[in-house]
Amino acid sequence: MTATAAAMRMFLEVRRRLQSALLIVGEPKEGGVPMDISIMPSSLQVRTPEGCTEIWFPAEVRLVPSSCRGLRYVAGDGLHLRLQTQAELSTKSISLFNQSPQAQECCTFYCQSCGEVIIRDRKLLRVLPLPSENWGALVGEWCCHPDPFANKPLHPQENDCFTGDSFFLVNLRSDSWQPRPELDQMETHYLSSENHFELKPKANTKVICKRCKVMLGETTSSDTTKLYMTEIIIQPSKRNFPIIPRSHFVQSVIARCLVELSSARSTFRFTIQGHDGKAYMLLWLLNSDSLVIECLENSKSIKKFPLLEDILKDDSSSAWNAVKVLYQPCIKNRNEKLVSSWESDISVHCLTLPAATCLELLLILSGNNAVLPPSLRCMNSFQVAFLKM
Repeated sequence: MTATAAAMRMFLEVRRRLQSALLIVGEPKEGGVPMDISIMPSSLQVRTPEGCTEIWFPAEVRLVPSSCRGLRYVAGDGLHLRLQTQAELSTKSISLFNQSPQAQECCTFYCQSCGEVIIRDRKLLRVLPLPSENWGALVGEWCCHPDPFANKPLHPQENDCFTGDSFFLVNLRSDSWQPRPELDQMETHYLSSENHFELKPKANTKVICKRCKVMLGETTSSDTTKLYMTEIIIQPSKRNFPIIPRSHFVQSVIARCLVELSSARSTFRFTIQGHDGKAYMLLWLLNSDSLVIECLENSKSIKKFPLLEDILKDDSSSAWNAVKVLYQPCIKNRNEKLVSSWESDISVHCLTLPAATCLELLLILSGNNAVLPPSLRCMNSFQVAFLKM
């Protein structure tokens, strides 16, 4: 096989469950130097008259060269081929992004954007998942007596934390907090300095970080606050605040939400809605078992994968799990008919996030889509992207 040395590019998507991989080697350019490409279990070698460039795969990924099939040339991309793989990756969640706090554990809540302490040293006695949105209808359907939960919203008690699809519900009552009067329509009240967020009036129930002014959540009652998972990091109080790139954190949280919801409810289509009630995008989860590796280098020693951004260290040689999604932007009244169709479909699940985070996620998806090989960027009128976990 021959290609050019002008802009060496390699894209590899490994499917763990299928033990298969799609390998794309960059398209030749006119006037380029021809090169021979050799595929080995742990590396890709490119030989030119000037020397040899070797791209090493992460240690947990091994290709089976003898299984090479489907070799074809795609204009704009280069050489496509499929191979069998032996990918050994643990499915254990990364602790930094295992956001669900543990019962009986003393936790500190941080603003993910700036590291400000939101709730300090809160001992959570109960951490409970909230039921699905139609739980009330199910109780009425199956109970032979009047619904005992009618008109009784599920609010956490002191030292409780309820977890929803994309948020935490926490109770504001605590002996260490200053007592606060009932809010009226025009009143703004500030909590004690140790708990750095402010409550807006009832007409505007946003919870705002006092340092960076990012929206963290909303108040749902006089005692209960909803904090969005994309804005908060929860750590055991003995640990320090972990500095994590914002785009990596948002991708990881959203990817985990999609995977958990698809597993628990067998739903694979989602509308991403802002706290303002507007739909920002449609997401369709294709698979959650991908490993994505991309190289774009001219040097003789290729170690970095630009698609993985700043989450890799200079000496890193590991691949990252990713979920593959289709998406359609819905801002500025785009795709109105499709949005209406999805919103009326009971198999489509709605995820609510702060409006600014919805726009941030849309930019992340667009950026990830732009660095894919051209032939992989679209599918059935949707755009394709990977959310890295």
